[in-house]
Amino acid sequence: MNIRRAISRWSCLAALIAGASDAAALALENPASGVYVHYGRQEDISAANRGDISNSGFVVGDKCVAVIDTGGSFGVGARLRESIRRVTDRPVCFVINTHAHPDHVFGNAAFADDKPQFIGHARLPEAIRRRGPNYLNALHRTLGNAAQGTTLVLPTRTVAGIDRVDLGGRTLVLRAWRTAHTDCDLTVLDEKSGTLWLGDLAFEGHVPVLDGNLRGYLAVIAELRALRVNQAVPGHGRAAAWPGVLDAQERYLRRLLADVTSALKARKTLAETLDAAERTERGEWLLFDLFHKRNVSAAYAELEWDE
Repeated sequence: MNIRRAISRWSCLAALIAGASDAAALALENPASGVYVHYGRQEDISAANRGDISNSGFVVGDKCVAVIDTGGSFGVGARLRESIRRVTDRPVCFVINTHAHPDHVFGNAAFADDKPQFIGHARLPEAIRRRGPNYLNALHRTLGNAAQGTTLVLPTRTVAGIDRVDLGGRTLVLRAWRTAHTDCDLTVLDEKSGTLWLGDLAFEGHVPVLDGNLRGYLAVIAELRALRVNQAVPGHGRAAAWPGVLDAQERYLRRLLADVTSALKARKTLAETLDAAERTERGEWLLFDLFHKRNVSAAYAELEWDE
C-alpha cells in the first residue's frame, strides 16, 4: 500500500538549495508567500542523517522572521539558518518549538547569536530540564562529532493558552494544547497564508508516537478538525489536504485505544498485549517496528487505571 497517499502538490521553491557549493543549506519548499518548509527524512536518527528527521521551517514578515522547530542537532539548525539567509536578510526575532522532543529543539543553539525570543508551551521548560540531559547524551552517542555544538536551550517566553507574535504585516497565532502527543504541544497558525504548523500533533507516513495521553490526543485531533486553515505542516511527512492529513493518524490511534482496552478487559498482561500488537496496522506506516510497541506500552499504562 502506498503510505504517502493523498500527498498534496506543493509548489517548490524556485531555486532549490542544491549543488556542492550549497551543501550547507537545507532544501526548502515555498507553499505560500513568505512560508518556507524543510521536510526532514522519514528515518530514525543516525550518524548518516545527523538528526535531520523532522520538519522545520520559517515564516518571513515585513519586519522579521519566525523559525518553527530547528531540527535534531546544532548542525541541522545551522543549515536551516543558512537557508533563511539565502531567502532574506531580515532578522530572526522568534524561534518557536512545537514540543520538547530532541528532533525538534536541538537546532535551537544555532540561532543564539540572533538573540531571538525562544517560545514554547508553558510546560516546555520543565520537559527540557527533565529529559534534555538524557536526550543530549543519546545524541552524542549516536552522532559522535556531528553532535558538536548541540546544547539545551530553554524558552524565554511561554504560552499557556493562546498568544500572538507580530512579524510585521503578518501575525502568528500560537496555541498551547492539553496533553496529547506530549504534555507540551504547541501549534502555530500563520493567519496571512492560513498555514497551520502542527508539530507532532500530526504524522503522515511516519507512525504516530504517543508520549502523552491517548485520549487527550484523540480529543485534540477532534478540536483541530474544527479549525479553518488552508494547509498544514505535520511534524513528520509531507502535508496532505486539510483536514485529511489527520485521517490515517486518527484511525491508528482509535485502533490502538480499542485494542488495548479489549486486552485490559480480557485481563491480558502487558507482555501478552505486546505480543498481539504486531498485527495492528503493520505495513501501513514507516518506523512501525521502532514505535508501535512503545505506543502500546504507553496506552496500557494510561488505560489500566480505568479497568
